[in-house]
Amino acid sequence: MTREIIRTDQAPQAIGTYSQAVKSGTRVYISGQIPLVPETMEMVNGGSEQQIRRVFDNLLAVARAAGGGLEHVAKLNVYLTDLSDFPIVNQLMAEYFSEPYPARAAIGVAELPKGAKVEMDAVMEMG
Repeated sequence: MTREIIRTDQAPQAIGTYSQAVKSGTRVYISGQIPLVPETMEMVNGGSEQQIRRVFDNLLAVARAAGGGLEHVAKLNVYLTDLSDFPIVNQLMAEYFSEPYPARAAIGVAELPKGAKVEMDAVMEMG
């Protein structure tokens, strides 16, 4: 099975030894997105809501580059440095996703790259 590397300038460029996403068969694995603004590669201004919204926007950009959208996300992982931000994730997720919702995990972590409050990765099913 061949792998296709997915790239877009509409989402932050990789800041390490990884790809924005990899398509393998009918699945697309989207790497963790933090709230970086693609044009500047700087953290978005604002608090938790702005950071979470930026991450959803980044995920959407990579999903579109792969030929799909957030409706193709089968699994979403959410990493938060403060689990009290989880209600904001739910509120904004309802703006970006519609039923049937993907499977999801929310994990509290001590720290994220560049001081981000949130990171998300996803698996899309394109079949």
